[in-house]
Amino acid sequence: MSDFSGFEGSYLGDRSRLADATRLECKICWWIYDPAQGDPVWQIAAGTPFSRLPDHWRCPNCDGDAEQFMVLDD
Repeated sequence: MSDFSGFEGSYLGDRSRLADATRLECKICWWIYDPAQGDPVWQIAAGTPFSRLPDHWRCPNCDGDAEQFMVLDD
């Protein structure tokens, strides 16, 4: 994860830096956004990359802001 600076796992709010298959984890409640599964709570279709989530999207578990998510190093 050497191409990300700041705190470990941060994408620094720049969604364009994320690959389409990148999984991210909420640093507040540890809920994982997996593009392969989407988000049924927000009616986000499976296959939707994190970078294409709507600007108003928030963690479906704790209501944390999208910028609170950290890149998972699979």
